[in-house]
Amino acid sequence: MNPAPVTILVLNGPNLNRLGTREPHIYGTDTLTDVLNACAQTAESLGLSLDARQSDDEATLISWVHEATDARMPIIINPAAFTHYSYALRDALAAHPGPSVEVHLSNPAAREDFRATSVISPVVSATIAGLKADSYSLAVRAVASLLAQ
Repeated sequence: MNPAPVTILVLNGPNLNRLGTREPHIYGTDTLTDVLNACAQTAESLGLSLDARQSDDEATLISWVHEATDARMPIIINPAAFTHYSYALRDALAAHPGPSVEVHLSNPAAREDFRATSVISPVVSATIAGLKADSYSLAVRAVASLLAQ
């Protein structure tokens, strides 16, 4: 009997539900559904599964990180604007014991000055940015690699 596949919790922060129409010159034309479908295909090819969620609410994202921490689930997170100032989300991720990957569709460091600092990056296993939808699939591969170590 094969064990159940490891499930990766994929968290998406504010405004990511607007992908496809929101500043496509920066974020691309793929919708969040498109991005997550490609991500799920990558996960399946690696014997993993996804639980993908999106919220514009910081408290909800923090609760989901706590849920993943308690369940020892790996996390992929695109904190969106919370990247730059949510110390509460940062602290929740700092307490997470498993693999965690910060992901961004654009390259925040190459954009406005206020986006150059991530309060999240220092407490996650890795950061992948600037590759539009491919960032997510690469994050799944990064989690798989971290799990194998």
